[in-house]
Amino acid sequence: MFKRVLICTDFTDSLPRLVNFVADLAKGGIEHVVFFHSVPLMTSREIPCVDEEKVAQARQMLSVAESNVPEGMTVDIDIASGRDSENIIRAVTKHNPDIILSGMATRSELNERVFGSTTMEIVDKVKVPLMVLRPQLVATYRESELALRCQHLFDYLLIPYDGSDSSNNLISTIKGKLQAEPRYVLETCLLCWVVDDGGRFADSGAIKAAQAQLNEAKAELETSSDSNKPTVITEVRIGNPLDEILKSGEVHDISAIAVCSSKGGGLLRITPSFTNAILRSSWHPVVHFPS
Repeated sequence: MFKRVLICTDFTDSLPRLVNFVADLAKGGIEHVVFFHSVPLMTSREIPCVDEEKVAQARQMLSVAESNVPEGMTVDIDIASGRDSENIIRAVTKHNPDIILSGMATRSELNERVFGSTTMEIVDKVKVPLMVLRPQLVATYRESELALRCQHLFDYLLIPYDGSDSSNNLISTIKGKLQAEPRYVLETCLLCWVVDDGGRFADSGAIKAAQAQLNEAKAELETSSDSNKPTVITEVRIGNPLDEILKSGEVHDISAIAVCSSKGGGLLRITPSFTNAILRSSWHPVVHFPS
């Protein structure tokens, strides 16, 4: 679904493994990939300066990606010095990617505030989609498994849908991408509406109303373009929204969960939000689309 990818790694997230799977990323439709790493400044006599040794080491580690580039694809290595989040934002401006790939371990909001998270720091500041991958999983995939992952990163999206402005914006955004670029590959979309019953029996009227709105969203996606029409599946579940979305991802053959920030409220609010919780807790890759 995306052609230009910026892969941001801090070398603790297992994403450097992807340097060996450039050909598989190409099979998934990616035409240009940038491997990016930010090296902290070191202090010499209390004056911040570039750590040239670590810059050289990082470049050497990532340069493997340039050794087996298939025809029609380009690979760049970008090493910067300074603060991670600021450098990533600069890299987005410089390379103009369609999507950013970043690693982030599952963690609670409290742990995140204590230890920090570059991904959560930039997710609401960049104006392109961002895919969050779990280092714990990337590290354990066998080579054949990771090759398949790279070939099918964006094939099947699970979209939590509730008729809100943010979920409608997400549908419109995906539809727009399919219309603008017929070569984007999106095989399947699963639209899942969770009726929150609050521990009570779900109202049948609420279920019917949810299904009716799902059918409207399905029709919009199915008319994306003549040449690129994804198969759209709808599902109504009952229970806690976060729990049920994660369960839906377990029983369907999805590539990733797609989410979008709500208007007027970013992901960095102290009050937990549904999107925030998905980004922190889903073991599936999560694609965050900017609002």
